[in-house]
Amino acid sequence: MVEQKFGHLFGQIQWLNLGGGHLMTHKDYDTDHLVSLLKALKARYPHLEIILEPGSAFAWETGVLVSTVADIVENHGVKTAMLNVSFACHMPDCLEMPYKPRIRGAYQEPVAGKPTYRMGGNSCLSGDFMGDWSFNKPLQVGDRIIFEDMIHYTLVKSTLFNGVTHPSIGLWTLDGRFELYRRFGYEDYKSRMS
Repeated sequence: MVEQKFGHLFGQIQWLNLGGGHLMTHKDYDTDHLVSLLKALKARYPHLEIILEPGSAFAWETGVLVSTVADIVENHGVKTAMLNVSFACHMPDCLEMPYKPRIRGAYQEPVAGKPTYRMGGNSCLSGDFMGDWSFNKPLQVGDRIIFEDMIHYTLVKSTLFNGVTHPSIGLWTLDGRFELYRRFGYEDYKSRMS
């Protein structure tokens, strides 16, 4: 498609960036087909440097965002699990794209008869929420809510809006230990303001 629309310009450029979002590490991705397309394109335009941004492929399903239920509030029949993380600060991609992240152990869409909650963030922004997910049992204050596949944007797009701290960065080892790599604090916020 790009060659059909812009091929007449390829003689005037030195490189062609085909972007990112290629989930070539997914088990169903046809990597051989991608390689053959890229080789054929390079053969037709040998002067072009062809760039592919495989960032999604490296970060896809590589990390989770672990949050804790700080409170549960109900308003007009809607139960909201108030979390110690923020959609606006830690997961802005969910609001910007928008997309609804998967929560470990939850149903992606509300299920009639199951305990259902909207997830609320801890910033002061009225739009810092997302929902709704259903669970097999009612949530309690202190329960962990684990957002799947969040590391790719949580690390690069998170903000310190109004001093909301970044989540810590760490690694769960295969034997179940947690190794902390970085914890953020007030000094991180303060240093950005000066």
